[in-house]
Amino acid sequence: MIHGVINLYKEKGYTSHDAVAKLRGILHQKKIGHTGTLDPDAEGVLPVCMGAATKLCDMLTDTEKEYRARMLLGQTTDTQDTTGRILAQSAQLPPIQRIQEAIDSFIGGYDQIPPMYSALKVNGRKLYELAREGKTVERKARRVQIQSIIAEEFSLPYVTMTVVCSKGTYIRTLCSDIGEKLGCGGCMAQLWRTRVGNFNIQDSLKIADVEKLFADGKLEEKVVPAEAMLLAYPALHTKADADRLLFNGNPLFRECILEERLPEGRVRMHDSAGRFLAVYEYEKTRCFYRVVKTFFT
Repeated sequence: MIHGVINLYKEKGYTSHDAVAKLRGILHQKKIGHTGTLDPDAEGVLPVCMGAATKLCDMLTDTEKEYRARMLLGQTTDTQDTTGRILAQSAQLPPIQRIQEAIDSFIGGYDQIPPMYSALKVNGRKLYELAREGKTVERKARRVQIQSIIAEEFSLPYVTMTVVCSKGTYIRTLCSDIGEKLGCGGCMAQLWRTRVGNFNIQDSLKIADVEKLFADGKLEEKVVPAEAMLLAYPALHTKADADRLLFNGNPLFRECILEERLPEGRVRMHDSAGRFLAVYEYEKTRCFYRVVKTFFT
């Protein structure tokens, strides 16, 4: 079994779930999961966790993301992208300066209402399932963070822009909200995810690349170990007589740790032989480290 993270390029035309299913077939292992959904028509970086590294999936969804989007102004659809049913159109577009001002106004935090055509669940049902039944339900706005938006090209009615944002940001909704603010409507025409954390699009592998590397026995050269995704956490080691506590996921007190200076917060915990086995977090009130995730292979 392969353990680690691979930088997959999800191609247009299939879902993130489809991409994982294809990898399971190629690699002949079931323990594979992705770190954040991309729409079927979107393409780009999709980090995929394998083996013990699947425990990273929920941790990596918090990672900063970068997108390149092509926004179409003057058109509103029910899906907030050009695949949906057109609800309204306008031939009257604002001048470029006003468009730029509207785009810039979304930099920072803003409350975004998730689209009906999304995988979020309400009362156990996915929103897109309800939308396909013609139903609309109330969705609570969620605070998202837009670190930057750079408008690279104005070829009206299209605007191409690069967006750096927090987890949970819907670029379709951002395009729609910009269009609404301008009064002409807007939707997303194309989307590429160019970066997830340290994973960049130029280093990503398509399914065909993965298949060939695996057949040639070279895929593991492209796999990032789980620990490499957690280098922001300090590294600690247990003493030999405390290894069994680490193996069992027990709390670890000061006397169990080899290092003299113990940091607070989360740490990468290794056994006395130097093997990375878990992420622990310091409990200040109890003066010990408690297990957060184990990565035993």
